[in-house]
Amino acid sequence: AGAPVKADIGKLEPGQMVVVEWRGKPVYVLHRTDAQLEDLPKLDGILKDPSSAGADQPGYVAGEGRSIRPELFVAVGLCTHLGCAPKFRPEVGSADLGGDEWLGGFFCPCHGSKFDLAGRVYKNVPAPTNLFVPPHVYLSENVLLIGSESKEDA
Repeated sequence: AGAPVKADIGKLEPGQMVVVEWRGKPVYVLHRTDAQLEDLPKLDGILKDPSSAGADQPGYVAGEGRSIRPELFVAVGLCTHLGCAPKFRPEVGSADLGGDEWLGGFFCPCHGSKFDLAGRVYKNVPAPTNLFVPPHVYLSENVLLIGSESKEDA
């Protein structure tokens, strides 16, 4: 149940996301576009923990993008409030998501928590922390191993 899982990400286009199951949980693998990456620093002032100082994540994913490869974001798709599955909402400017600027991200309709495209939680929502980034490693350009930091576990 706790074994690492391989994910073929070779066909994942910019702007697309796939969901991989690991330990019975959904793991979101998002291929961010250049524009989405450029937008990440614009949200720092309205996020609870923009530098991810209190986030549950491996040390090698530090920084605003919270990733090994800037364009690829990997996170467990469970809201840190009550464990609901936030919906991927990549569109910009969604008026129905509340008053803060929305440049795409993950929205939990159950209680209204919002996360940006790096899984960083907005201020003034129920979720207390950023989305969890699991241990992971790239076995090749197109294969991701979720649940381990070592290629030898493949």
